[in-house]
Amino acid sequence: MATLRDIFKNFIARPETEDGIFSEDEVRLANRNSGTLLETLKHNITPTGLHYLLIHFDVPSIDAPSHKLVFGKGFNAPYALTLDDIRALPRQTMPVTLECAGNGRTGMSPRTHSMPWGVEAVGTSAWTGTLLAPLIERAQPKNGTVEIVFSGADRGFDKGVEHAFGRSLTLQQLAELDVLLVHEMNGQPLLPQHGAPLRIIVPGWYGMASVKWLSTIEATDTPYQGYQQVRTYRYRDHKDDEGRPVTTMRVKSLMAPPGIPDWVTRLRHLRAGPVTIAGRAWSGGGVAISKVEFNDGLGWQDATLTAPKGQYDWTGWTIDWNATPGEHVLSCRATDLNGEIQPLEPRWDASGFGNNAVQKVQVFVDSN
Repeated sequence: MATLRDIFKNFIARPETEDGIFSEDEVRLANRNSGTLLETLKHNITPTGLHYLLIHFDVPSIDAPSHKLVFGKGFNAPYALTLDDIRALPRQTMPVTLECAGNGRTGMSPRTHSMPWGVEAVGTSAWTGTLLAPLIERAQPKNGTVEIVFSGADRGFDKGVEHAFGRSLTLQQLAELDVLLVHEMNGQPLLPQHGAPLRIIVPGWYGMASVKWLSTIEATDTPYQGYQQVRTYRYRDHKDDEGRPVTTMRVKSLMAPPGIPDWVTRLRHLRAGPVTIAGRAWSGGGVAISKVEFNDGLGWQDATLTAPKGQYDWTGWTIDWNATPGEHVLSCRATDLNGEIQPLEPRWDASGFGNNAVQKVQVFVDSN
């Protein structure tokens, strides 16, 4: 076991993992973070208290009335905004589906030693704020600017490196994305765990880009080298691979598990007869869902889609299934307008990112 000094000064590697067995550290992470409850997929807007959470370090204690968002280094016209200043700006509310890049990590083998997500790290909220691009333009990025850096107030260590959570976007990405500077979630002020008082939302991207507890925005003339930008959130074929950046979400779907559960295993029990299966599907970059299919072991059938309420909102789907006695494995898969289809098996990644393999739900159908 690593000594206390090793955690902070001499970090070598994370422990190896074994399928189905989770370390005390992984259980501790699972107790701090939380996924949505799959039965609430029947709600288009995820109830605020059930939206997934991934908190890397500690939730900062920020005094909202005195907090200022600083547009600082790299701008010709730096300035700062209070929360009241931001609330007075033109408002926009946008339903946006967010998914953690590590969602589905436990479905990969071998998995990396990290937050042991199943499939629940996703949710959709109505985010209210103001478009970020005009505020950056007002600050006047200096000539030669290539990236805009967003830094939060949360700070800690990862693999022996101390840092504040920070991410960047290129000027081109900012021009293409409808990035929001957000202060409300589902009609209420942001909760502390969701980034209060300010965060950004990067629609269509995995959740790591949507920096919480936002404190500073800076412009740089070289690519940002922050830990969360270059040391993690990259697709890697092996642990020493430089990798490729994780950006837009991959096409995916989930179903609300039918019937009632066993307390410990969450396996499902149903009575024989007709049942409506419902769920949600989404893709990255604002690309629409074109098809969702359902399979009860006898082949794929097309589900009925419900139109989303915005470009970055997930799509509802339903299908009527005649549940026959016996054991079944139910699954669903989505296709987007780009022709991307969920794979039947995970695409392995050394860090456990981007698993969009089809969900499988085991059910026992009782004839009584």
